[in-house]
Amino acid sequence: MGIVDVAEEALWGAQTQRSLRFFAIGTEHMPLAIIYALARIKRAAAQTHVELGLLDAHLAAYMDAAATEILDGRWDAQFPLRVWQTGSGTQSNMNVNEVIANRANELAGQPRGQKAPIHPNDHVNLGQSSNDTFPSAMHIAAALAVHQDLLPALARFEGLLLNQAQRFAHLIKVGRTHLMDAVPLTLGQEFSGYQAQLRIGIQALEQAIPGLYALALGGTAVGTGLNAHPEFAAKVCARLHAELGLPFHPAENFFAALAGHEALQQLSSSLRTLAMSLMKIANDIRWMASGPRAGLGELQIPENEPGSSIMPGKVNPTQVEALTMVCVQIFGNDAAIAFAASQGSFELNVYKPLIAYNILQSIQLLADAARSFAEHCLQDLQPVEKQLRHNMEASLMLVTALTPVLGYERAAAVAQHAHQNDCSLREAVLALGYLTEEAFDQQVQPATMVKSSNK
Repeated sequence: MGIVDVAEEALWGAQTQRSLRFFAIGTEHMPLAIIYALARIKRAAAQTHVELGLLDAHLAAYMDAAATEILDGRWDAQFPLRVWQTGSGTQSNMNVNEVIANRANELAGQPRGQKAPIHPNDHVNLGQSSNDTFPSAMHIAAALAVHQDLLPALARFEGLLLNQAQRFAHLIKVGRTHLMDAVPLTLGQEFSGYQAQLRIGIQALEQAIPGLYALALGGTAVGTGLNAHPEFAAKVCARLHAELGLPFHPAENFFAALAGHEALQQLSSSLRTLAMSLMKIANDIRWMASGPRAGLGELQIPENEPGSSIMPGKVNPTQVEALTMVCVQIFGNDAAIAFAASQGSFELNVYKPLIAYNILQSIQLLADAARSFAEHCLQDLQPVEKQLRHNMEASLMLVTALTPVLGYERAAAVAQHAHQNDCSLREAVLALGYLTEEAFDQQVQPATMVKSSNK
């Protein structure tokens, strides 16, 4: 294909340089999490090939050292390729192969670009294809991101919700359905619902994780395992398991592992479920904190920063806004992943970089936003007890407690009278002559109305 000029300071080679030329699309670079996962695969593959007698131990040692330097973050600038490249991720796989080979040759005392004694294809990519290493890297990167970043952030968020549910258990407030007044509940019960919603999402995430442990490694180009040692996949997965503490194993069917991405789509769906719950929780807090004078005013959010460049003293629900924007982005990422995952043709899905980029972005955004919201809003959220009590006592829907003694029609007449005459329910009952004041007080007791049979 002709001579390609590569800068002397670059560790990459001709294939990476060609990709820089032909795929100068957008500004989104291949996530370093994918690069690091590929480096882990190359290191484990080299060690395995030594064990299998297919690679000289001295060459493998140089490759091991080069891959370790990548994982230490020393060569991040050597991975400049965009997400928008070949759909198999071949250019990024070769980018890693070339950097490891060039750096390994340097460690062996040779100049860059010589491809000797270590060749990027013959040695670094031995027993592999981009078609099986790249989807394996996608699974490894996603699994690590979920375990190391997302699950801890969600656990912190859920713990705060549980704490608030207990702390607010005594605070009776007006319920709302259709954004209209409803019968009362406690603020603690409301927050217990938030915690339960988030728990459903966490459980869905946990159910999706095992699918990530199945790796396409060993499938090579089309799933037949051509040019890979029969023991290669199992031994590499065992090394990754020992290194990372996660039970990676060869996929049961390599043809499916190369052609489809059901595991990542299931993961994306669980992220969408989490985003859906977080959107609802954040919006409820936004409503309850609205005001402080002309809104609901039932919660006070932390005053983190000025809310307006023109209105002094204004405080806005900025953490809510950030979290809900992240949720919308995750909804969009999930739609893109679903479409991309459906586009496998025969033996290969060729939307892998897009899926990798979107799934990792969703994981990172969700973890960061959950952590930020928990730290800068949720943990310092305060109830405005006076306003909670005022809104609850002013609610006409306390009339529901009168239905057993008055019947639906007469109870409705009480509510209508109170609303039309701008008076309390007690005043309306007395005006209509339905009950004595003592009977009303005995029947309408908000504290007894919030008792739940749900444990």
